[in-house]
Amino acid sequence: MTIIRLPLLYVSSKGEKTLHTAFDNITTLSCINPDHINDLKTPIRLGRVRQLITTGTRQYIDIREAVTLDFYINDILLSDEFLLVPGLDEEAIIGDATMRKWRIKPDVEHNRVIVDPRVAELRI
Repeated sequence: MTIIRLPLLYVSSKGEKTLHTAFDNITTLSCINPDHINDLKTPIRLGRVRQLITTGTRQYIDIREAVTLDFYINDILLSDEFLLVPGLDEEAIIGDATMRKWRIKPDVEHNRVIVDPRVAELRI
């Protein structure tokens, strides 16, 4: 279920781009529409094809490529892997695993998401 849609800045080796991003706790992994990746990064081929099942129509989609992208929420730099999903209705989706990893908290009442900046501190 899509909770919130926000424009997020994505940054990678080829440049940067703002994409309207859905925060969806039903989607397991983060995804991006392949139409929006050429300006950001060259995708890497997955070792094995992954099959995703759509929640609505219960159809399987073969996923062959992924990218690692940096993205900003409230000026806080985060990073994760995004699967390239052909025919994705959204420009990008932040899935449940990414929300848990970065402890992103949806605030539906105010149409925003909350990220504790301490979670994004890089440490050695």
